[in-house]
Amino acid sequence: MASPTDEGAFKTPKNVRVRSFLGNGGTPVTIPASPFMKKLGCGTGVNVYLMDRAGKVNASPWAVKKINSKCATKQLAVYQKRLNKEAKLLQGINHPNIVGFRAFTTARDGSKCLAMEYGGEKSLNDLIEKRREDGLKAFPAANIEKVALHVARGLQYLHNEKKLLHGDMKSCNVVIKGDFDSIKICDVGVSLRLDENMKVLDPKAEYIGTEPWKPKEALEEEGGEITDKADIFAFGLTLWEMMTLAMPHLEMLEDEDDDNEDNEDDEDSFDEDAYYERLGTRPALDEGALGSSYRKMVELFYLCTEENPKKRPSAIQIVQALESNSLLAKTPSESVCPYISQHCSLGDLLNSEIGSLLLYMLSCCFE
Repeated sequence: MASPTDEGAFKTPKNVRVRSFLGNGGTPVTIPASPFMKKLGCGTGVNVYLMDRAGKVNASPWAVKKINSKCATKQLAVYQKRLNKEAKLLQGINHPNIVGFRAFTTARDGSKCLAMEYGGEKSLNDLIEKRREDGLKAFPAANIEKVALHVARGLQYLHNEKKLLHGDMKSCNVVIKGDFDSIKICDVGVSLRLDENMKVLDPKAEYIGTEPWKPKEALEEEGGEITDKADIFAFGLTLWEMMTLAMPHLEMLEDEDDDNEDNEDDEDSFDEDAYYERLGTRPALDEGALGSSYRKMVELFYLCTEENPKKRPSAIQIVQALESNSLLAKTPSESVCPYISQHCSLGDLLNSEIGSLLLYMLSCCFE
C-alpha cells in the first residue's frame, strides 16, 4: 500500500470518476484514489500505481501512471505534456515487446492518468539492484541474450515501422515478467519522430534521455545529429548494466561516497570535469571476469557503443544477427573489441554465418 507520503495521501480517500479514451464509446472508468493503490515505482515527475481490477470479469490489473502532485508548479505542465504524448503514442503501438496501452483518463480535478497493461513485471533496474545486493555477479549470458533480442525487436518496431526514437533507453525502462518470460520496453514519453533516413525529423527537438546513457552526439553543446543510433548506444549500455550490475560512469560517484566516509567535509573530492568527460564514451568492461558464453554479448556491447554512430548496427541488423546466431564483430581489431582479439581468430570470424551484417560492418571500417 502507499505510504503516508505518497501522492494524495492527505486527501480524503474517494474514488474519482474519469472518462476513458479507449474508442469504446466513452465508457466511464473508475480510478481509485492513490492511497488505495499499491505504488509500483516512480519516475521523473510521475508515480506508477497498481490498479487491481478484481471483480471485473477476466480483468487483469493495470499499471496507472499519474503526475506527481508534489512537483513544482512550473514543471507540472511539462510532465503533463509528456504524459499526453506518451498516451497518444501508445494508442498507436501494438508489439509484444512494448508495454501496451489500456486507457488515458482525466480525473475531475484535471489530473491525467495513463493506464497500461501489467502482468507483475519488475524493471530490469530493480532486478540488477537485487542481484547486486545478493552478492551475485553478471546475469547468465542466456538471460542477457534474451533481453538483447527482445529489446532489439521492440526498437526495430519503433524505428522501422513507427519511425520513432525511444529517446531514453536504460534498464529502468525495460520490464521483465517472471524468469525472463516476457521482456518489454516502456516509457515512450520522450520519444522523437524519425524521418525516412532515421534522423530526428524536427531539428529543434530536444533529446531528453538520461545523462549516463547519452551518446556523444546527444551531449554536444551545439547539438549533434540525432538518429536511431542514439537508442543503439543506450541499448549497448543496458547490456553492459546486466554484465556489470552497475550504472555507466557512476562508479565515480560511488568512489566519492567511499572517500567521504573518511572525510565527510571534503566536498571537492568528486572530479566533476572527469565525470562529464566520460559521458558518451564506452565504459570499461572486465572481459576476463566473464566466461566464453558471454562472447556474443561482449562484442555486441562494443559495436553498439562505438563513438561514431554510423559504425553502430541498426536494430534490424541486431535482430537478424541474434536470430540467426551470427557473430556480430566487424573486425578482431583490439581498438574495437579486446575480448574478440584475445578469444577468436580472423578465420573464426570469416567462417561464421555473419552474412550481410559483416559486410555492412566492414564497409563502415573504410568510411
